[in-house]
Amino acid sequence: MKILQEYAGALTNFEVLDFLRSRGAGKDPTRLIAGIAPSEYKVYDYLEQTAASTQTRDIAIEFVQKCKEYNLAKAEILNILNIRPSCEAALYPIIEDWDIRFSVEEGKEEEELGLLKTICQVLPPPPSVMESDEGIGVEEEDNPDEQQKKAME
Repeated sequence: MKILQEYAGALTNFEVLDFLRSRGAGKDPTRLIAGIAPSEYKVYDYLEQTAASTQTRDIAIEFVQKCKEYNLAKAEILNILNIRPSCEAALYPIIEDWDIRFSVEEGKEEEELGLLKTICQVLPPPPSVMESDEGIGVEEEDNPDEQQKKAME
């Protein structure tokens, strides 16, 4: 392998996950065959539970393009991609000088809501949110209260 550019910038969690997958991290259930260190498997397991596992390169590129209108720094875009905030409170710590850049002046509040809307539209939710949206959990048949009611009838 030849290094083309020593430091090209920070990687998103998706890019790290993609790299680990390309090395075989997700294909080896025994975790003995692939030439991956145990620490890399820990990183892989963690990233599989984050928003990075539902993202694709096309989604990341589309998000970066749509963020240009908000004048965000590269680090802010990177953090939004990695964390995938879904509410204003989660977005505040990511954006530097939030109150100055997105103040209550005319148009600024709409810009703030536009950014949050862009995040929710372009970036898919993390796997844990997707599972809860799909209704994964206690089924009616498995619900003890429902079973007791049926038994009493």
